[in-house]
Amino acid sequence: MKFGMRKPSIKKRVAARTSLKRQIVHRGGLKMPRGYGWVRNPKKYAYNKVYNRTTFDIFKLLKKLFK
Repeated sequence: MKFGMRKPSIKKRVAARTSLKRQIVHRGGLKMPRGYGWVRNPKKYAYNKVYNRTTFDIFKLLKKLFK
C-alpha cells in the first residue's frame, strides 16, 4: 500500500477516460448508484477506500493552494 503523494501519469489519466469498458458501462446504463461500489466488487472497494485515505493527489493540492 502506498502512503503520501501519488505520482501523476498523463497516460493513465487519458486511458481511464477513453477506455472501452467505461464507454460500455456508461452508455449501457449499467452504472451503480454512488456509494454502492462494495456491491460490485467488495475487495476493490476496501482497497480503494484505504488507498484514497493514505495518499493525496498533487493536482488537488495545487488547486487548494491557488484557490
